Amino acid sequence: MQHTISALVRNRAGVLAESSAAFQKNGINITSISCGETENMDVSRMVICAQGNDEEIAKVTKDLQAMDFVIKLDDLARKDFVDRELVLIKVDVTKDSMCQLMQIFEVFRADVVGMGQKTITVELSGDQERVEGLIKMLQPIGIKSMCRTGMIALKRGDE
Repeated sequence: MQHTISALVRNRAGVLAESSAAFQKNGINITSISCGETENMDVSRMVICAQGNDEEIAKVTKDLQAMDFVIKLDDLARKDFVDRELVLIKVDVTKDSMCQLMQIFEVFRADVVGMGQKTITVELSGDQERVEGLIKMLQPIGIKSMCRTGMIALKRGDE
């Protein structure tokens, strides 16, 4: 099962490495990790997506909570949350494929951010399903290169 763990951590060197080491120690693969400052410069929010069963994730979250830099930790897997991811995709383009590409970009509301003689680069921000959908549509045309940020997430509501 996919788990999305949101952690407020002290903003200091080594936090990301120590956190990912806890997953490695428990044999859990991280599929996405994102970390950045919050509204408080001394605190960062880390969002870690990992595949694992409930027992494995419970063990690693317990290990994380025991670390002195963790302020608050939440497994969002069973909660309502808002998530976003940013992707940049460079696609091969020909005169024949240009019209099809523009239609795909319009459907997904992707923005063209660069053009070359043989390629076009687009960006898309959205939930993982939307990002995956765009990638799936562009693969047959020819993705030259791609870069994804990883998921960021916040719980919905007033909490």
